[in-house]
Amino acid sequence: MVSAACSHRYFQIDVFAPRPGAGNPLAVVFDAGHLDDAQMQAFANWTNLAETTFVLAPTTEAADYRVRIFTTQKEIAFAGHPSIGTAHAVLASGFALPRDGVLVQECQAGCLPVRLEDFEGRPALAVRVPPSHIVRHANAGDVMLWKILSSATCGQTVPALVEGGRRWWLAELVDETAVRSFKPDNPAIAALAQASNSLGLCVFARSLHAEYDMVVRAFPLGVGITEDPASGAANAAIAAFLDESSALDLLGNRYRVSQGREIGRDAMLLLRIDDEHEVWVGGESRTVIAGYLHWQSSRCNSN
Repeated sequence: MVSAACSHRYFQIDVFAPRPGAGNPLAVVFDAGHLDDAQMQAFANWTNLAETTFVLAPTTEAADYRVRIFTTQKEIAFAGHPSIGTAHAVLASGFALPRDGVLVQECQAGCLPVRLEDFEGRPALAVRVPPSHIVRHANAGDVMLWKILSSATCGQTVPALVEGGRRWWLAELVDETAVRSFKPDNPAIAALAQASNSLGLCVFARSLHAEYDMVVRAFPLGVGITEDPASGAANAAIAAFLDESSALDLLGNRYRVSQGREIGRDAMLLLRIDDEHEVWVGGESRTVIAGYLHWQSSRCNSN
């Protein structure tokens, strides 16, 4: 028999998914107080997903729950799709209930509101992300970046390095076709990420498609991921960059993003910039797996 101390409620959530299998998967572990840092990291490595989260009781009355977010390699302060997916699992499990339509997530980046929203008549969640800002625009000296973009035609904004807790190079391309047909030079993007202490490169373009307003591809090769199927933090960085650059134009302060088709997904994200110029990223999430995890902890005996 496995003792109760060894058993954890477990969910796998498909985040930013208009249908199952379209979004970015996330593992969510509850009752995680018995797991130490090394055990959390070991499980996150074992799942082999981009991120795994562990839900704990909050340390402040302002929050409804606390979350720790792990990649396969290390703990991180914040990420978009883990925040949305964890909030979905918190609601699905009954771990916490919203207050006036809002959950408050405690994480290393602080206490962040997660709002229940309507996404074209369907329930969705949106998190207010930590603020981003432009570190600098690309110039003639950024040889590594321009070589990566040499086969693409850039759009109306100058590529920029953006900081929002984690750094990204952002490059607007001329149209949707340019983004979807973009051929990433993975070794070059990885080298750019290392040289600039960034995650890597995001390319994006405005779209005239009836179902979405922008298309995005993200290449976080700085952390060993070839292409991200749906990145909340990257999309939030793009929204903040366009807002700071006064380049939202016809997008307005609320727009939809398509991401992931090039790697067999079809995620949809909703971006919103509020009156205080805070960025919210959201979308639909779906429970794919719900059950129990049995993972050795310091309070368990082998059985």
